[in-house]
Amino acid sequence: MPDVIVVGGGVGGMAAALRLGVAGFDVLLLERRDHLGGKLDERTLPGGYRVDTGPSLLTLPGEFDQLFRLVGSSLAEAVSPVRLDPICSYRWPDGSRFEHRADRPAAVAEAERLSPGSGPAFDRFLDRAATVWDVAERTFLAGPMGPPGQLARRLRSPGDLLAIDALRTLAGRARRTFGDPRLVQWACRYATYSGSTAAAPATLACIAHVEQAFGAWWVPGGLAALAPALGRALAAAGVEVRTGAEVESVLTDGGSVRGVGLAGGERIAAGVVVANVDADHLYADLLTDGRALRRARRAPPSSSGFALLLGLAGRTEALGHHTVLFSDPAGYEAELATAIVPRDPTVYVANATASDPAVAPAGHESWFVLVTVPAGARADWDGYRDHVLDVLAGRGLDVSGRLRAVGVVTPDEIAKRYRARGGAIYGTSSSGRRAAFLRPGNRGARRGLYLVGGSSHPGGGLPLVARSGAIVARMVAEDTGGRTVAP
Repeated sequence: MPDVIVVGGGVGGMAAALRLGVAGFDVLLLERRDHLGGKLDERTLPGGYRVDTGPSLLTLPGEFDQLFRLVGSSLAEAVSPVRLDPICSYRWPDGSRFEHRADRPAAVAEAERLSPGSGPAFDRFLDRAATVWDVAERTFLAGPMGPPGQLARRLRSPGDLLAIDALRTLAGRARRTFGDPRLVQWACRYATYSGSTAAAPATLACIAHVEQAFGAWWVPGGLAALAPALGRALAAAGVEVRTGAEVESVLTDGGSVRGVGLAGGERIAAGVVVANVDADHLYADLLTDGRALRRARRAPPSSSGFALLLGLAGRTEALGHHTVLFSDPAGYEAELATAIVPRDPTVYVANATASDPAVAPAGHESWFVLVTVPAGARADWDGYRDHVLDVLAGRGLDVSGRLRAVGVVTPDEIAKRYRARGGAIYGTSSSGRRAAFLRPGNRGARRGLYLVGGSSHPGGGLPLVARSGAIVARMVAEDTGGRTVAP
Protein backbone atom coordinates (compact mmCIF):
# COMPACT_ATOMS: atom_id res chain seq x y z
CA MET A 1 0.00 0.00 0.00
CA PRO A 2 1.59 3.32 -1.04
CA ASP A 3 1.67 6.29 1.29
CA VAL A 4 0.62 8.65 -1.51
CA ILE A 5 -1.15 8.19 -4.84
CA VAL A 6 -0.66 10.94 -7.42
CA VAL A 7 -3.41 10.98 -10.04
CA GLY A 8 -2.06 12.44 -13.28
CA GLY A 9 1.43 12.74 -14.66
CA GLY A 10 1.48 16.38 -15.64
CA VAL A 11 4.28 18.66 -14.44
CA GLY A 12 2.52 19.51 -11.17
CA GLY A 13 1.93 15.87 -10.35
CA MET A 14 5.49 14.88 -11.22
CA ALA A 15 6.91 17.75 -9.14
CA ALA A 16 4.87 16.74 -6.10
CA ALA A 17 5.67 13.04 -6.54
CA LEU A 18 9.38 13.69 -6.93
CA ARG A 19 9.63 15.81 -3.80
CA LEU A 20 7.61 13.32 -1.76
CA GLY A 21 9.64 10.39 -3.07
CA VAL A 22 12.91 12.06 -2.12
CA ALA A 23 11.47 12.75 1.34
CA GLY A 24 10.94 9.02 1.87
CA PHE A 25 7.26 8.60 1.05
CA ASP A 26 6.17 5.51 -0.87
CA VAL A 27 4.60 7.21 -3.92
CA LEU A 28 2.59 5.72 -6.78
CA LEU A 29 1.91 7.97 -9.77
CA LEU A 30 -0.93 6.91 -12.08
CA GLU A 31 -1.21 8.36 -15.60
CA ARG A 32 -4.03 7.31 -17.91
CA ARG A 33 -2.14 8.06 -21.12
CA ASP A 34 0.87 6.07 -22.33
CA HIS A 35 3.38 8.77 -21.43
CA LEU A 36 4.01 11.46 -18.84
CA GLY A 37 3.81 15.20 -19.31
CA GLY A 38 0.15 16.20 -19.46
CA LYS A 39 -0.11 19.28 -21.64
CA LEU A 40 3.69 19.24 -21.95
CA ASP A 41 3.19 17.33 -25.17
CA GLU A 42 4.27 17.07 -28.80
CA ARG A 43 3.15 15.73 -32.14
CA THR A 44 5.13 14.43 -35.11
CA LEU A 45 3.57 15.33 -38.46
CA PRO A 46 3.98 13.26 -41.64
CA GLY A 47 7.44 13.83 -43.04
CA GLY A 48 9.12 14.03 -39.64
CA TYR A 49 8.13 17.55 -38.50
CA ARG A 50 8.11 17.62 -34.68
CA VAL A 51 6.00 20.29 -32.98
CA ASP A 52 5.41 21.05 -29.30
CA THR A 53 1.66 21.23 -28.75
CA GLY A 54 1.93 22.60 -25.22
CA PRO A 55 4.43 25.02 -23.67
CA SER A 56 6.99 26.36 -26.12
CA LEU A 57 8.99 28.51 -23.71
CA LEU A 58 10.65 27.72 -20.40
CA THR A 59 10.83 30.49 -17.81
CA LEU A 60 12.08 30.34 -14.22
CA PRO A 61 14.41 27.44 -15.02
CA GLY A 62 15.47 27.37 -11.37
CA GLU A 63 12.14 25.74 -10.49
CA PHE A 64 13.15 22.73 -12.57
CA ASP A 65 16.82 22.81 -11.64
CA GLN A 66 15.71 22.34 -8.01
CA LEU A 67 13.78 19.22 -8.98
CA PHE A 68 16.68 17.58 -10.79
CA ARG A 69 19.12 18.49 -8.00
CA LEU A 70 16.98 16.50 -5.58
CA VAL A 71 18.23 13.35 -7.33
CA GLY A 72 21.83 14.49 -7.87
CA SER A 73 21.41 15.93 -11.34
CA SER A 74 20.63 19.40 -12.72
CA LEU A 75 18.47 20.97 -15.41
CA ALA A 76 21.57 21.55 -17.53
CA GLU A 77 22.62 17.93 -17.23
CA ALA A 78 19.10 16.61 -17.88
CA VAL A 79 18.07 18.63 -20.95
CA SER A 80 20.79 21.24 -21.75
CA PRO A 81 18.44 24.26 -22.12
CA VAL A 82 19.46 27.17 -24.36
CA ARG A 83 18.76 30.81 -23.48
CA LEU A 84 17.05 32.72 -26.28
CA ASP A 85 17.92 36.19 -27.49
CA PRO A 86 15.73 37.91 -28.49
CA ILE A 87 13.11 36.61 -26.11
CA CYS A 88 10.43 37.39 -28.65
CA SER A 89 9.90 39.54 -31.73
CA TYR A 90 6.72 41.64 -31.76
CA ARG A 91 5.31 42.91 -35.05
CA TRP A 92 2.42 45.29 -35.74
CA PRO A 93 0.18 45.70 -38.79
CA ASP A 94 1.84 49.04 -39.60
CA GLY A 95 5.17 47.24 -40.12
CA SER A 96 6.82 48.33 -36.87
CA ARG A 97 8.74 45.80 -34.77
CA PHE A 98 10.06 45.44 -31.26
CA GLU A 99 12.77 42.88 -30.53
CA HIS A 100 12.61 42.12 -26.82
CA ARG A 101 16.26 41.47 -26.09
CA ALA A 102 17.51 39.23 -23.29
CA ASP A 103 19.95 41.92 -22.14
CA ARG A 104 18.05 44.60 -20.25
CA PRO A 105 19.97 47.67 -21.51
CA ALA A 106 19.52 46.35 -25.05
CA ALA A 107 15.79 45.85 -24.43
CA VAL A 108 15.46 49.40 -23.11
CA ALA A 109 17.32 50.72 -26.14
CA GLU A 110 15.03 48.73 -28.43
CA ALA A 111 11.95 50.24 -26.74
CA GLU A 112 13.48 53.68 -27.29
CA ARG A 113 14.09 52.87 -30.96
CA LEU A 114 10.48 51.72 -31.40
CA SER A 115 9.05 54.73 -29.65
CA PRO A 116 11.42 57.67 -29.00
CA GLY A 117 11.14 58.77 -25.38
CA SER A 118 9.78 55.40 -24.18
CA GLY A 119 13.08 53.90 -23.02
CA PRO A 120 12.90 55.34 -19.46
CA ALA A 121 9.26 54.22 -19.13
CA PHE A 122 10.22 50.71 -20.21
CA ASP A 123 12.99 50.71 -17.60
CA ARG A 124 10.53 51.84 -14.90
CA PHE A 125 8.07 49.15 -15.94
CA LEU A 126 10.73 46.48 -15.42
CA ASP A 127 11.77 47.99 -12.08
CA ARG A 128 8.18 47.83 -10.83
CA ALA A 129 7.82 44.31 -12.25
CA ALA A 130 10.89 43.26 -10.26
CA THR A 131 9.38 44.64 -7.04
CA VAL A 132 6.13 42.82 -7.72
CA TRP A 133 8.01 39.57 -8.30
CA ASP A 134 10.01 39.89 -5.07
CA VAL A 135 6.83 40.30 -3.03
CA ALA A 136 4.77 37.71 -4.93
CA GLU A 137 7.46 35.06 -4.62
CA ARG A 138 7.68 35.27 -0.82
CA THR A 139 3.92 35.68 -0.26
CA PHE A 140 1.50 34.44 -2.90
CA LEU A 141 3.83 31.77 -4.29
CA ALA A 142 5.36 30.66 -1.02
CA GLY A 143 2.51 28.52 0.26
CA PRO A 144 -1.15 27.57 -0.05
CA MET A 145 -4.00 30.05 -0.31
CA GLY A 146 -6.03 29.09 2.73
CA PRO A 147 -7.78 31.42 5.18
CA PRO A 148 -6.86 35.12 4.74
CA GLY A 149 -4.63 35.00 7.80
CA GLN A 150 -2.43 32.36 6.18
CA LEU A 151 -1.41 34.77 3.41
CA ALA A 152 -1.24 37.73 5.79
CA ARG A 153 1.38 35.95 7.89
CA ARG A 154 3.68 35.87 4.85
CA LEU A 155 3.51 39.65 4.42
CA ARG A 156 6.36 41.66 5.89
CA SER A 157 4.33 44.85 6.11
CA PRO A 158 1.08 46.41 4.84
CA GLY A 159 3.24 47.94 2.11
CA ASP A 160 3.52 44.53 0.49
CA LEU A 161 -0.16 44.75 -0.43
CA LEU A 162 0.49 47.90 -2.45
CA ALA A 163 3.78 46.68 -3.88
CA ILE A 164 2.18 43.60 -5.41
CA ASP A 165 -0.02 45.94 -7.51
CA ALA A 166 -3.12 43.74 -7.31
CA LEU A 167 -5.63 46.62 -7.15
CA ARG A 168 -4.80 47.97 -10.59
CA THR A 169 -5.40 45.99 -13.77
CA LEU A 170 -2.55 45.04 -16.08
CA ALA A 171 -4.07 47.26 -18.77
CA GLY A 172 -4.35 50.13 -16.31
CA ARG A 173 -0.71 49.79 -15.27
CA ALA A 174 0.37 49.61 -18.92
CA ARG A 175 -1.57 52.74 -19.89
CA ARG A 176 -0.24 54.58 -16.84
CA THR A 177 3.34 53.69 -17.86
CA PHE A 178 3.38 53.97 -21.64
CA GLY A 179 2.12 56.64 -24.00
CA ASP A 180 2.62 54.46 -27.06
CA PRO A 181 -0.34 52.08 -27.60
CA ARG A 182 2.01 49.48 -29.04
CA LEU A 183 3.90 49.20 -25.76
CA VAL A 184 0.60 49.10 -23.87
CA GLN A 185 -0.33 46.15 -26.08
CA TRP A 186 3.06 44.52 -25.46
CA ALA A 187 2.55 44.77 -21.68
CA CYS A 188 -1.02 43.45 -21.85
CA ARG A 189 0.26 40.42 -23.75
CA TYR A 190 1.60 39.04 -20.47
CA ALA A 191 -1.98 38.29 -19.41
CA THR A 192 -2.06 35.53 -22.00
CA TYR A 193 0.76 33.69 -20.19
CA SER A 194 -1.90 32.55 -17.72
CA GLY A 195 -4.81 32.49 -20.16
CA SER A 196 -6.22 35.73 -18.77
CA THR A 197 -7.45 39.08 -20.05
CA ALA A 198 -5.97 42.55 -19.69
CA ALA A 199 -8.34 42.96 -16.71
CA ALA A 200 -6.06 40.63 -14.75
CA PRO A 201 -4.25 42.28 -11.83
CA ALA A 202 -1.15 44.29 -12.69
CA THR A 203 0.70 41.70 -10.61
CA LEU A 204 1.13 39.77 -13.87
CA ALA A 205 3.56 42.45 -15.04
CA CYS A 206 6.12 40.55 -12.98
CA ILE A 207 6.40 38.09 -15.90
CA ALA A 208 8.27 40.75 -17.87
CA HIS A 209 10.87 40.85 -15.11
CA VAL A 210 10.99 37.05 -14.89
CA GLU A 211 11.78 36.77 -18.61
CA GLN A 212 14.37 39.52 -18.42
CA ALA A 213 16.10 38.45 -15.21
CA PHE A 214 15.93 34.66 -15.41
CA GLY A 215 15.76 34.19 -19.14
CA ALA A 216 13.52 32.61 -21.74
CA TRP A 217 14.75 29.14 -22.60
CA TRP A 218 14.41 26.41 -25.19
CA VAL A 219 14.98 22.71 -24.63
CA PRO A 220 16.72 20.98 -27.55
CA GLY A 221 14.33 18.51 -29.12
CA GLY A 222 11.35 20.48 -27.80
CA LEU A 223 9.92 21.47 -24.43
CA ALA A 224 8.19 18.10 -24.33
CA ALA A 225 11.63 16.56 -23.71
CA LEU A 226 11.26 17.80 -20.13
CA ALA A 227 8.65 15.12 -19.46
CA PRO A 228 10.80 11.99 -19.96
CA ALA A 229 13.66 13.75 -18.15
CA LEU A 230 11.39 14.26 -15.15
CA GLY A 231 10.30 10.64 -15.52
CA ARG A 232 13.92 9.56 -15.11
CA ALA A 233 14.19 11.73 -12.01
CA LEU A 234 11.06 10.07 -10.60
CA ALA A 235 12.66 6.66 -11.10
CA ALA A 236 15.81 7.86 -9.32
CA ALA A 237 13.65 9.02 -6.41
CA GLY A 238 12.00 5.62 -6.12
CA VAL A 239 8.58 6.77 -7.32
CA GLU A 240 6.55 4.02 -8.99
CA VAL A 241 4.97 5.21 -12.24
CA ARG A 242 2.16 3.40 -14.01
CA THR A 243 1.06 4.69 -17.40
CA GLY A 244 -2.09 3.45 -19.10
CA ALA A 245 -3.73 3.48 -15.66
CA GLU A 246 -7.01 5.38 -15.77
CA VAL A 247 -8.39 6.49 -12.43
CA GLU A 248 -12.18 6.40 -12.43
CA SER A 249 -12.84 7.35 -8.82
CA VAL A 250 -11.31 8.69 -5.66
CA LEU A 251 -12.40 6.38 -2.86
CA THR A 252 -13.57 7.84 0.43
CA ASP A 253 -14.70 6.72 3.84
CA GLY A 254 -16.60 9.40 5.65
CA GLY A 255 -14.60 12.59 5.40
CA SER A 256 -11.31 11.03 4.34
CA VAL A 257 -9.85 9.58 1.15
CA ARG A 258 -9.02 5.89 1.14
CA GLY A 259 -7.43 5.45 -2.30
CA VAL A 260 -8.54 5.26 -5.92
CA GLY A 261 -10.48 2.98 -8.23
CA LEU A 262 -9.16 2.23 -11.70
CA ALA A 263 -10.92 1.42 -14.93
CA GLY A 264 -11.31 -2.35 -14.95
CA GLY A 265 -12.17 -2.56 -11.28
CA GLU A 266 -8.79 -2.46 -9.52
CA ARG A 267 -8.71 -0.58 -6.23
CA ILE A 268 -5.57 0.81 -4.64
CA ALA A 269 -5.61 1.95 -1.03
CA ALA A 270 -3.77 5.05 0.21
CA GLY A 271 -4.35 7.65 2.90
CA VAL A 272 -3.22 10.54 0.68
CA VAL A 273 -4.34 11.30 -2.89
CA VAL A 274 -2.78 14.16 -4.86
CA ALA A 275 -5.02 15.05 -7.81
CA ASN A 276 -3.13 16.48 -10.76
CA VAL A 277 -6.34 16.87 -12.76
CA ASP A 278 -8.64 19.74 -13.55
CA ALA A 279 -10.66 20.55 -10.42
CA ASP A 280 -13.85 20.46 -12.47
CA HIS A 281 -13.08 16.87 -13.59
CA LEU A 282 -12.13 15.87 -10.05
CA TYR A 283 -15.39 16.95 -8.45
CA ALA A 284 -17.70 16.13 -11.38
CA ASP A 285 -16.32 12.68 -12.23
CA LEU A 286 -13.80 11.24 -9.79
CA LEU A 287 -15.27 12.40 -6.49
CA THR A 288 -18.86 13.48 -6.98
CA ASP A 289 -19.31 16.52 -4.77
CA GLY A 290 -21.81 19.14 -5.92
CA ARG A 291 -20.77 21.75 -3.38
CA ALA A 292 -17.06 21.44 -4.16
CA LEU A 293 -17.86 21.50 -7.88
CA ARG A 294 -19.86 24.70 -7.54
CA ARG A 295 -17.00 26.28 -5.62
CA ALA A 296 -14.49 25.16 -8.25
CA ARG A 297 -16.63 26.66 -11.01
CA ARG A 298 -16.61 30.08 -9.35
CA ALA A 299 -13.16 30.48 -10.87
CA PRO A 300 -13.53 31.20 -14.59
CA PRO A 301 -11.60 28.92 -16.93
CA SER A 302 -8.55 30.29 -18.65
CA SER A 303 -8.58 30.91 -22.36
CA SER A 304 -8.26 28.06 -24.80
CA GLY A 305 -6.45 28.07 -28.10
CA PHE A 306 -6.68 27.19 -31.75
CA ALA A 307 -3.35 25.94 -33.03
CA LEU A 308 -1.90 25.12 -36.42
CA LEU A 309 1.00 22.67 -36.52
CA LEU A 310 2.87 23.34 -39.75
CA GLY A 311 5.59 21.51 -41.62
CA LEU A 312 7.10 23.91 -44.15
CA ALA A 313 9.53 23.48 -47.00
CA GLY A 314 12.48 25.90 -46.95
CA ARG A 315 13.55 28.43 -44.36
CA THR A 316 12.01 31.81 -43.50
CA GLU A 317 14.39 34.73 -43.67
CA ALA A 318 14.70 36.82 -40.47
CA LEU A 319 12.13 34.79 -38.52
CA GLY A 320 13.34 33.99 -35.02
CA HIS A 321 12.12 31.40 -32.53
CA HIS A 322 9.22 33.37 -31.04
CA THR A 323 7.17 35.95 -32.92
CA VAL A 324 3.91 37.69 -32.01
CA LEU A 325 1.97 39.20 -34.90
CA PHE A 326 -0.19 41.73 -33.12
CA SER A 327 -3.62 42.89 -34.19
CA ASP A 328 -4.54 46.58 -34.16
CA PRO A 329 -3.59 47.95 -30.70
CA ALA A 330 -6.93 49.76 -30.41
CA GLY A 331 -8.86 46.50 -30.23
CA TYR A 332 -6.48 44.29 -28.30
CA GLU A 333 -8.09 44.43 -24.85
CA ALA A 334 -11.45 43.57 -26.40
CA GLU A 335 -9.83 40.76 -28.36
CA LEU A 336 -8.53 39.14 -25.17
CA ALA A 337 -11.88 39.52 -23.42
CA THR A 338 -14.14 38.46 -26.27
CA ALA A 339 -16.48 35.50 -25.90
CA ILE A 340 -16.23 34.72 -29.62
CA VAL A 341 -13.45 33.50 -31.89
CA PRO A 342 -11.59 36.61 -33.11
CA ARG A 343 -11.63 37.47 -36.80
CA ASP A 344 -8.64 39.83 -36.55
CA PRO A 345 -6.53 37.82 -34.12
CA THR A 346 -3.13 38.30 -32.64
CA VAL A 347 -1.10 35.30 -33.83
CA TYR A 348 1.81 33.69 -32.02
CA VAL A 349 4.35 31.81 -34.13
CA ALA A 350 6.92 29.47 -32.59
CA ASN A 351 9.51 28.59 -35.19
CA ALA A 352 11.54 26.13 -33.14
CA THR A 353 13.73 25.39 -36.15
CA ALA A 354 15.38 28.79 -35.67
CA SER A 355 17.05 27.39 -32.53
CA ASP A 356 16.94 23.67 -33.23
CA PRO A 357 17.04 22.58 -36.90
CA ALA A 358 16.73 18.93 -35.82
CA VAL A 359 12.97 19.29 -35.18
CA ALA A 360 12.34 19.35 -38.95
CA PRO A 361 13.82 17.66 -42.03
CA ALA A 362 17.00 19.32 -43.29
CA GLY A 363 16.27 22.71 -44.80
CA HIS A 364 12.65 22.72 -43.59
CA GLU A 365 10.78 24.29 -40.66
CA SER A 366 8.32 23.17 -37.98
CA TRP A 367 5.94 25.88 -36.76
CA PHE A 368 3.46 26.07 -33.89
CA VAL A 369 0.91 28.81 -34.63
CA LEU A 370 -1.51 29.79 -31.85
CA VAL A 371 -4.56 32.03 -31.68
CA THR A 372 -6.12 32.65 -28.27
CA VAL A 373 -9.82 31.74 -28.25
CA PRO A 374 -12.35 31.45 -25.42
CA ALA A 375 -12.69 28.20 -23.51
CA GLY A 376 -15.58 26.22 -24.95
CA ALA A 377 -15.42 28.10 -28.26
CA ARG A 378 -17.20 26.62 -31.26
CA ALA A 379 -16.39 27.39 -34.89
CA ASP A 380 -15.94 25.94 -38.33
CA TRP A 381 -12.35 25.05 -37.51
CA ASP A 382 -11.46 23.98 -41.05
CA GLY A 383 -12.57 27.38 -42.28
CA TYR A 384 -10.78 29.10 -39.43
CA ARG A 385 -7.58 27.23 -40.29
CA ASP A 386 -7.67 28.79 -43.74
CA HIS A 387 -8.52 32.17 -42.22
CA VAL A 388 -5.48 32.06 -39.91
CA LEU A 389 -3.25 31.15 -42.85
CA ASP A 390 -4.66 34.20 -44.66
CA VAL A 391 -3.93 36.36 -41.59
CA LEU A 392 -0.34 35.09 -41.59
CA ALA A 393 -0.01 35.97 -45.26
CA GLY A 394 -1.47 39.43 -44.70
CA ARG A 395 1.12 40.10 -42.00
CA GLY A 396 4.09 39.06 -44.07
CA LEU A 397 4.31 35.30 -43.49
CA ASP A 398 2.73 33.72 -46.56
CA VAL A 399 3.38 29.96 -46.36
CA SER A 400 0.77 28.82 -48.87
CA GLY A 401 3.33 27.45 -51.35
CA ARG A 402 5.46 25.80 -48.66
CA LEU A 403 2.99 23.65 -46.77
CA ARG A 404 4.07 20.02 -46.53
CA ALA A 405 2.15 18.95 -43.42
CA VAL A 406 -0.68 20.54 -41.42
CA GLY A 407 -2.16 19.60 -38.06
CA VAL A 408 -4.86 21.37 -36.08
CA VAL A 409 -5.56 21.56 -32.34
CA THR A 410 -9.00 22.83 -31.29
CA PRO A 411 -10.53 23.58 -27.87
CA ASP A 412 -12.61 20.40 -28.17
CA GLU A 413 -9.47 18.32 -28.63
CA ILE A 414 -7.76 19.99 -25.66
CA ALA A 415 -10.84 19.33 -23.51
CA LYS A 416 -11.00 15.66 -24.46
CA ARG A 417 -7.29 14.90 -24.44
CA TYR A 418 -6.55 16.56 -21.09
CA ARG A 419 -10.04 16.60 -19.54
CA ALA A 420 -9.74 20.34 -19.23
CA ARG A 421 -12.86 22.42 -18.73
CA GLY A 422 -13.82 23.92 -22.09
CA GLY A 423 -10.32 23.22 -23.38
CA ALA A 424 -8.82 25.72 -20.93
CA ILE A 425 -5.07 25.62 -21.54
CA TYR A 426 -3.98 27.08 -18.20
CA GLY A 427 -6.71 25.77 -15.91
CA THR A 428 -8.25 28.81 -14.25
CA SER A 429 -7.97 32.44 -15.31
CA SER A 430 -6.28 35.21 -13.33
CA SER A 431 -8.71 37.84 -14.61
CA GLY A 432 -10.22 40.09 -11.94
CA ARG A 433 -9.11 41.16 -8.48
CA ARG A 434 -10.69 38.15 -6.76
CA ALA A 435 -9.33 35.51 -9.16
CA ALA A 436 -6.58 34.28 -6.85
CA PHE A 437 -9.14 33.74 -4.06
CA LEU A 438 -11.73 32.04 -6.29
CA ARG A 439 -9.25 29.51 -7.68
CA PRO A 440 -9.52 26.11 -5.94
CA GLY A 441 -7.00 25.74 -3.14
CA ASN A 442 -4.47 22.97 -2.76
CA ARG A 443 -6.39 21.30 0.05
CA GLY A 444 -9.22 19.20 -1.31
CA ALA A 445 -12.77 18.58 -0.16
CA ARG A 446 -11.82 15.45 1.84
CA ARG A 447 -9.14 14.83 4.43
CA GLY A 448 -6.04 13.53 2.67
CA LEU A 449 -6.99 14.99 -0.73
CA TYR A 450 -4.78 17.63 -2.34
CA LEU A 451 -4.99 19.49 -5.65
CA VAL A 452 -2.02 20.35 -7.81
CA GLY A 453 -1.78 21.85 -11.30
CA GLY A 454 -3.12 24.74 -13.34
CA SER A 455 -6.71 24.76 -12.05
CA SER A 456 -5.56 25.12 -8.43
CA HIS A 457 -3.27 27.53 -6.59
CA PRO A 458 -1.08 29.25 -7.79
CA GLY A 459 -2.33 28.78 -11.38
CA GLY A 460 -1.23 27.69 -14.83
CA GLY A 461 2.05 27.76 -16.73
CA LEU A 462 5.12 25.55 -16.33
CA PRO A 463 6.85 27.32 -13.43
CA LEU A 464 3.64 27.82 -11.45
CA VAL A 465 2.49 24.21 -11.69
CA ALA A 466 6.00 23.15 -10.64
CA ARG A 467 5.66 25.51 -7.68
CA SER A 468 2.25 24.03 -6.87
CA GLY A 469 3.94 20.63 -6.63
CA ALA A 470 6.34 22.03 -4.05
CA ILE A 471 3.51 23.60 -2.05
CA VAL A 472 1.47 20.40 -2.00
CA ALA A 473 4.46 18.20 -1.10
CA ARG A 474 5.15 20.40 1.94
CA MET A 475 1.48 20.28 2.95
CA VAL A 476 1.44 16.48 2.79
CA ALA A 477 4.62 16.25 4.87
CA GLU A 478 3.29 18.71 7.46
CA ASP A 479 -0.10 17.01 7.70
CA THR A 480 1.31 13.50 8.03
CA GLY A 481 4.26 14.48 10.26
CA GLY A 482 7.71 13.05 10.65
CA ARG A 483 9.22 13.86 7.24
CA THR A 484 10.76 16.94 5.70
CA VAL A 485 10.29 18.04 2.10
CA ALA A 486 13.04 20.11 0.48
CA PRO A 487 12.09 23.78 0.04
